[in-house]
Parts: sequence; structure tokens; C-alpha cells
Amino acid sequence: MGSTKNFALNRRHLLLAGAATAASGISWGRALARSQTIPDFTAPVADGVLEVFALSDRAVRVRFVPAASLRPPESAILLPQVQPAQPRLTRTAQGHRIALAHIRCDWDNTSETLSFHDASGNLLLGEAPGKRRITAAQVRGRSTLAVSQAFLSPEDERLYGTGCFQDGHLNIRGLPRRLTQVNTQISLPFVLSSKGYGLLWHNTGLSEYNPPSRAVTLERAQVDGQAEKANVTTTGGNAQVTRRMATYTGRFDIEKAGPFAFQLDIGRKMASRHYVEIDGVACSDFSNLWLPPTTSFITELSAGSHEIRVVANETDAPSIRFDAVTDQTLWQSPVAEAIDYVVIAGPTATEVMAGYRDLTGVTPMMPVWAYGYIHCRERFHSSDEILATAAEFRKRKLPVDVMVQDWQYWGKHGWNAMQFDEANYPDPAGLVRELHAQNMRFMLSVWSKISRDTELGKAFAQRGYYIPDTDWVDFFNPKAAAFYWQNQSQRLAALGIDAWWQDATEPENDDLDGRDTAAGAGEGVRLIYPIQVARTVYEGQRRDYPQRRVMVLTRSAFIGQQRFAAATWSGDIGNDWETLKRQIPAGLNMAAAGYPYWTVDAGGFFRPGDGQYTDPAYHERFIRWFQYATFLPLLRVHGYMTDTEFWRYGETVEAISRKFLELRYRLLPYTYSLAAESNRKGLPIIRPLVFDFGHDPKALDETHTYMFGSALHVAPVLKPDVARWEVYLPQSAGGWVDAWSGEKREGGRSHEVDAPLSQLPLHLKAGAIIPLGSVIQSTADIRRETLDLLVCPGQDGAFTLYEDDGLTYAYEQKACSRIDISWDNTRQRLRIGARQGQFKGMPAARQFNIRLAGRGNTLAAVSEGRLIAYHGQAIAVDLS
Repeated sequence: MGSTKNFALNRRHLLLAGAATAASGISWGRALARSQTIPDFTAPVADGVLEVFALSDRAVRVRFVPAASLRPPESAILLPQVQPAQPRLTRTAQGHRIALAHIRCDWDNTSETLSFHDASGNLLLGEAPGKRRITAAQVRGRSTLAVSQAFLSPEDERLYGTGCFQDGHLNIRGLPRRLTQVNTQISLPFVLSSKGYGLLWHNTGLSEYNPPSRAVTLERAQVDGQAEKANVTTTGGNAQVTRRMATYTGRFDIEKAGPFAFQLDIGRKMASRHYVEIDGVACSDFSNLWLPPTTSFITELSAGSHEIRVVANETDAPSIRFDAVTDQTLWQSPVAEAIDYVVIAGPTATEVMAGYRDLTGVTPMMPVWAYGYIHCRERFHSSDEILATAAEFRKRKLPVDVMVQDWQYWGKHGWNAMQFDEANYPDPAGLVRELHAQNMRFMLSVWSKISRDTELGKAFAQRGYYIPDTDWVDFFNPKAAAFYWQNQSQRLAALGIDAWWQDATEPENDDLDGRDTAAGAGEGVRLIYPIQVARTVYEGQRRDYPQRRVMVLTRSAFIGQQRFAAATWSGDIGNDWETLKRQIPAGLNMAAAGYPYWTVDAGGFFRPGDGQYTDPAYHERFIRWFQYATFLPLLRVHGYMTDTEFWRYGETVEAISRKFLELRYRLLPYTYSLAAESNRKGLPIIRPLVFDFGHDPKALDETHTYMFGSALHVAPVLKPDVARWEVYLPQSAGGWVDAWSGEKREGGRSHEVDAPLSQLPLHLKAGAIIPLGSVIQSTADIRRETLDLLVCPGQDGAFTLYEDDGLTYAYEQKACSRIDISWDNTRQRLRIGARQGQFKGMPAARQFNIRLAGRGNTLAAVSEGRLIAYHGQAIAVDLS
């Protein structure tokens, strides 16, 4: 590359030759927010100009653009910073340095690369020399850029993130991933490193993570004689499809033995089978009625020739690519305005998330009832069914807070007409009132797609509010979005509906590809459609119903969407053990990518049909699914063509489900405080072990265990017929306590733990302080006058108990309470700090029942402890 003379080292020097971009054939529209526009450092090189922007005390944004194509940067993701960062700019022997309080960025004149360091000077991340690429490209005749950037990745680094994928991997270092939005896959171009940084690839179109360069030629060898019929969901409702599988084979050569990364592309919008076999050994074997079009894996191979076999649908066009795993991470985007990325320094994952929150937005508090149990099925057919089911929950004393109406309640009015069919729902407002009278809330499915032949659809079409040749509303058009919410507000929200299930907001099947939107070519904005939907609903409800907290459940997401009170889930998944196993890394990689609210269809969406109600094998799977889901940010059950109520599966399922429902409700003070922590600090509620145990290499490789907050270690059971389960407990001073038996266990080693069908392995970290409420039937029954405080001795610990009114936005004006609680292990003393703040309905006085965890005194037990009165002043309790 060329000379690096004439550097700009302050904001006054604007090296912005040609502020209008030649690559602006794709318009990004009004959806984007302008951020800091003057670079803090620029470096002209042979094929462009590199710019560095200080975003905050721990984050910098880097852009590389052709010299003739510079323009002020815009962002659909990053928020304007209230207090601009003030970098210190200096020359060094190697080049130049941009220093902030928590991050340092160095430019090397010789290699023409940037490196990033923490406040102590430790290297976090470096660009790979000579691996910055930017070339002219076309999108349906319009000019754009194709870009790529490689970064150095040492062998001992672990990388997490990029969202919810079904490939089963948690550590994605070296793994290829194609970032598209489809059913069961949510793409967030952000990675969290065990080395102490986060990297946001700042692009809203399709992106490739570690794309392999070598192709294998596949030939179709045979087609299975027998076809399979399957019931599936589609954008037009339930449907039956016929599938016949085919086999494709090929050969490839390896020059040197080692780990190799493979990516299978099925060659169509969605897949149903991911099967790849190399030399007779299955490397990927996963089936579901809907799967993403790509999947990846890493396998060790010897030098020489290898045979590959792919099984796919006969109408698929599978292709496969591979590369050796190297000490680099590569990002590519075929549609871009620049190489554009953001680095956030830690050095801890907690600090990275705090920086991420500041840049992309605060996660609002969900209404308190969202943290209880959300009951769903596909589907209720009438108001009478809903009310009868609600009454049965109350009769059986199974706690529940939300009843959910899935699609097609619109009946004769047509697809998503935002209107109930009166034949089955004669009084929707009355339905909501009756549920409220039973202390339940009502969530309704509303789509981003409105059939053009409905009354409402004709109004949208007349105004030109659709994405061309589809029934998807163009939410990039502010007028279309406003009209959409106007109708949802007047036709539905006015009925008193509490929560919104905004389904299929990918939009389904990556449907922006090849289409135009009000923001320009769909190829450039195909990942951010779900943000536009969530923003529309959130901002609309906050305006029209300002005292009603927003809760949105949506099937897709993008970076920054968390600020619109939008939870998401893993889509239309199956119910088998392998699917359950893969949801754990899928959810943890959502958390690592900065998205705090993610959940699953507990029990699986696609289920075994009518036999599920009497099949002991499915009952066991359901119980293990439900145990896992109890320790997710939101707890819900769902099932295709299924009456999902617990009692339909017999006494064992009902009894064990009740046990975990009651535990979920007892944990509400803890869970709600975790939600407040997410709001204040950006921390996810479920966390891969890198968050709390970054010092423990073995913990970093644990794919199927995680932390629920900082206190609870969760190890779901992922096989049938299990009585004991091996659990690795991370290195932690003071060790761990079994939440069921109270047995103490050492950290830094694996243990065989009791795991009968009635419990999953669950441990309390030494130093944990867990507030527990009483067993209640809904969050409307919450009584704050008495709380248990379960303290796990072994090391010092701290916890902040957070409370507010649970329903309004008064907490944003500081109408809330925080009580800092700390444990001094040496003195065996618990200190309950002075209460900070107050809110309507807060008890002036209360009691804390303090218990020390151990044998006979556990998370599950309700036992007598040390009962103390608390009047809001600090108090210390000696438990020695």
C-alpha cells in the first residue's frame, strides 16, 4: 500500500475530500441517525482513507473509504453521544496514537494497520496486515462497495456472539457464519472476545463471518424413492409439504493436516436438513421443518484426499466451501458504503456490555408480569377457549400471568386484518377485562404482513405503503409505519390488550433481498427490518398509552432493538434432544451479542402430534425443556397444532411443571433485580461463563451451562434416562452449593450431580445473595412486606435488590427503590444498606428472613431463618 504522509490529528483538520459519496447509489433513508461526523484521526493510503472516531471513553469507530468517496458517517445503530469523547492524539515512533480513558488505538505507518489496547496497554485486537479490501460493486445496476477486513485472533482466544444460530456452537472463533434474518436465525454482527473487547461490524446488509474461499464440486448421486409429508407453518397459514431427500457427493484435497471450517449453503431460502459427512463420519446432522439456509462446522482432517457427502432436499441446490482455520477473523459485506466497525474495550465482559449499552441504547424494564409465566399454544380458537383455559390454571393452582392468542383470530376478515372474527370472539374488550379480573394479561399476535385483499390491506395499497410485490408493510417509510400503528392502536390496543407478539419480522424468508424499500435497496437494509417494526410499536404505545409499559415479543432482532422493549425467541424449532441442546449456545450468543431478552418455545414448536399427550419419552423431553426455560429471561410454552396445557400430559408432567413454575415465581425478586441490572448496566440476564469466569480456560469452553445472573449456575439435562449429570463448576473462591441438597462443591472441577426427572443441576455461587418471594399465582399477588434472603457463604458477596411499581414508566423519573446488600464472609455478617428512593405502593417497613445456604437450607426449601425488621435504614446482622 502507499505512503502515509499528511495525517490529520484533530477535529479542526477535515480531511474529507469529496464529501459526497460516489457509492451512494443505495439510499439509507430517514431511519438512520447521524453520529459524530468529524474524524479524530485520518490516514490516507494508496486505495482510500482510513478514519478513526472516538465514540466514548471505551469505544472507537473505524471507517475506510475510497479517497474520492468520503462522507460524514451515518448509523442506524449507534446513538449520538451526549458528552463527546476527548481523545489524546500523539505521534509515536511507529506512527500515531489515539488514547481515551479505557481504550488506546495505535496506527502503524509501516504495516498500515490499527491495533487496540486497554487502559493498561494490553493488546486487545489488531488488524491483519494487508487484509483490508474495498472494491466497487453493483446491486441491481446501482453502485455500491464490497468490503472485507481481517483481524488477528490468537489461538487461545474465544469469540462469542453474532446472534441466534442453530449450528450448536458457542465459541465461534474460526467458524463461518452468514448473517441473514430467517426463521430460527437472528443475526447480530457483534462479537465478544475472551481477550477483553467487543467488535461491532457496522453494516445493515448481509454480512459474512469467516467466509471460506475453497469450493467443493458436488454432484447429485441419488434420490430417495419415498417422499415425506410434513405439516408446517407458512406466511399463508398452516400447510402440508412433500419432501424427498437426495444425496450429493464430491472430493477435495487437503495439503496439510489441521482444523478446517466448512459452510453448507442449501441453495434456497430455507432448509429442512443439514447433513454433511466426510469420509463416512457425520460432521453435521440436524433436521427441522424449518432451518436456516446455511450452517457450519469445524473438523480435524489429515492431509490428502477426502470424500464428502451431503444429504438435502431434492429441490435444494447445495454447495459447500471450506478453509483451514487460521489465527484470523474475517468480516465481509457485499453491499456497503465503507469498511466500518466499532471496537469497545473492557477488559471485562461486564465493561464491554456497559460500553455497548451507551452506544446502542438502554433496555427498558418490561412490565413485572412479563417475568412470570407466559402461556401460548398454536392456537386458541375462541374467547371461550381462552377463558376456560385461564380458569383451569387458577383451579389447579398453576401460576400464570399471560395468555397468548396466536394468529388467525381474524378469521373471515382476512390475514392480519387487525380485527377479531366476531363469530368466535364476540367481545374482545370483554375478553381482556375478564382475564384482567383473573389477574392475567393478554398478548396478541400481530404481523408485519397484511393481506392486500383485506379492507386494511386495500388502504395500505392505496397509499403505496407496501414493499413492492409483497404483503410486507414498508416500515422504512415513516408514513407507512405511522399508519400501521394508528390502526393497531385504534383497532387493537384500545381494547386493553397488554402485549404484542409481532411475528415474522425478519421479514420471513429474507424477503427484502432483491426488493426496494423506502430506505433504498433491500440488500442494504435487509438485517434491520425488525428494528423498524419494534420501534413503530414501542414509540406508538408510549405516545398513545404512556403509563402502560410496552412488551413486544418478536421473531427477529438487530443491534439496538433492545431499546424498544422487544424480546425475541428462537423461532419455529423442533422438540428433540438435539434441538434442545442447540438452543443453549443460541441463546448465550444472543446474550454475548448484547441482546438481553431471548427465550424459546419450551417443549419445542413442532411437536410429535396427538401422541405427545401419552408418550412418556416426549413427557421426559418436555420436562427437561421446561426446566431449562425456567432459567431464561422469559418463560413461555408454545406448540404447533397443540393444546400445550400441563395437565393434558398427565400427573407427572403437571406436578414437576408446577414445582418449577413456583420456583420461577419465588425467584421474581431476584429476576426483576437482574432486569434492572440490564437496564442500568447493559448486562444480559443469562450469561455465557466468560462474563463471570473469564480467568478459567475450561469454563470458557463450556457450551451448555451458563449463569442466570451472577448467582445461579444452570446445567440443563440434555439426554434421556438420566439420574446423574456431569457438571463442570467454574473456578470460584469458596466453591458452590447445590441448590437442591445444600451440598458444598469445589469449583474448577467436574462433579457427578443428582439429576432425577424432578430437578436439573442448579448451583449457588459462594457469596451469592438471592432474594426470594412467596409462592404466588400471578405477579398481581406480589407482597413485598416479607422476603427471604438466601445467603451462600464461602466468600464475600453483594446484591442490589431493585423494586418499582412494575407497570408504569415512573421508574424513569427515579420512582424506584434500591437496597444494597453485602455479605462479609470473614465476619459472617450481612449488611442491608439504607433504602435509596421510593415508589407508589412501597411498604415503609418490611421483614427479611435471612437464611444461610447449606444442607437443609436451600433454594427450594422454605425454612425458618433469622427474621429481622427493616424500616429503610442500614442494618447489620451477625450470623456467626
